[in-house]
Amino acid sequence: MYEKYVNILKDHSIKITSQRLEILKYLDEHHTHPNVEEIYSELKKKHPSLSRTTVYNSLEILKKNRIVQSLTISGSELRYDIEEGLHHHFLCKKCGAILDISIACPNMDRTLDGGHRVEEVQGYFKGICKNCQTKEKGRRING
Repeated sequence: MYEKYVNILKDHSIKITSQRLEILKYLDEHHTHPNVEEIYSELKKKHPSLSRTTVYNSLEILKKNRIVQSLTISGSELRYDIEEGLHHHFLCKKCGAILDISIACPNMDRTLDGGHRVEEVQGYFKGICKNCQTKEKGRRING
């Protein structure tokens, strides 16, 4: 069950702790781009001794080792995403959902051809998600 996360930590020479395993598992199973408080609140239910500081520190170590990335798509609040290759994000201005968008960066080849090493790409799109649009259409038709 945790073998995948144990291997991730081993591959990055990071000390394996139950808290780090739980955070990785949570991010891997919840692609909602949660903030620290959401992660802490959910994990605290199963692990009452967990501290907010431990969550912060664990996320920083995972971020530093490029296992997770932080997003600032919704103002100054940091949101977290398990690293799954380069991708962009879409923020729904209505419901606040943050969705992964898999599109190729048109400037990537030129960047790489210049001899640069790309370690992070942050592309943010903002608008209204299709679920909110469907709800709006439903209200207009029924309203």
